Amino acid sequence: MQSYLPTLKQLQYLVALEAHGHFGKAAEACFVTQSTLSSGIRELETLLGLTLVERTRRVVRFTPLGKKMVEKAHRILREAEELADMARSAGKPLADDLRMSVIPTIAPFLLPKLLPALRKRFPDLKLYLREETSAAACEALHHGDVDCVLLALPFACGDVEKASLFDDGLQVAFPKNDPRDPPDSVDPGLIDEERLLLLVDGHCLKDHALAACNRPELRANARMMGTSLYTLIQMVDNGLGLTLIPEMAVEGGLLGGTDVQARPLNAEHASREIALVWRTNNPRREEFEMLAGAMRELRAG
Repeated sequence: MQSYLPTLKQLQYLVALEAHGHFGKAAEACFVTQSTLSSGIRELETLLGLTLVERTRRVVRFTPLGKKMVEKAHRILREAEELADMARSAGKPLADDLRMSVIPTIAPFLLPKLLPALRKRFPDLKLYLREETSAAACEALHHGDVDCVLLALPFACGDVEKASLFDDGLQVAFPKNDPRDPPDSVDPGLIDEERLLLLVDGHCLKDHALAACNRPELRANARMMGTSLYTLIQMVDNGLGLTLIPEMAVEGGLLGGTDVQARPLNAEHASREIALVWRTNNPRREEFEMLAGAMRELRAG
């Protein structure tokens, strides 16, 4: 008896449709026409003898079985891609495409210094970057949309391996001439929860900052308003409160052109671990460790 096996292309169409919820947008993401994508999914349904997608004029809705198929398709596509990675890694390391997610509290402060040096060291490496929050980056990693993530730890990113790069201290930023300006560092007990500004949910820096302060009431009372560090600093500069920022942002000129100053946070765990993470058992592990080693060396230099 002959059995039908879905093609990788059909599974790609199915995954794209679930991600975008729209045939036109899914087709655009797959670089095919809408009719090609639609017929590919319909052919998959016909040969399986199952309905995976309910189609209406306004809504694309996956059946319960369709949702299970999408979950399995993600794993199959990721493993198929790892086969290609295995072949690539057998040749010259870091001489091919590499897709990396970087979180917003790292990307603008670290990458401008590292990327030119990385290009010189690995001239054949084609590094494709996407900036997204920690949760979105980890989801993209496990779906196979990216190969590795430049992340701040601790953060629950699933079944991953890591290569630590360096520790990044946390600092308290407040307006200049603040009457409570300490001379050297800021004790967490001095932070006024009514004035604290933090990033919105989805940014791991918020959790790192609250954990470092070790004051549960801050989580309940802090004004979580900022969508980026730049936004937070502008609010601080306008006298709306104070915030916590990473040391690399201060070194990267975040406070330039403002009347904001920063002091180190005087707490036991007042830092975050910057690391490169990838899926466990990824065949390109040696490449990732080589890349992390280069980043670590360049950062130290």
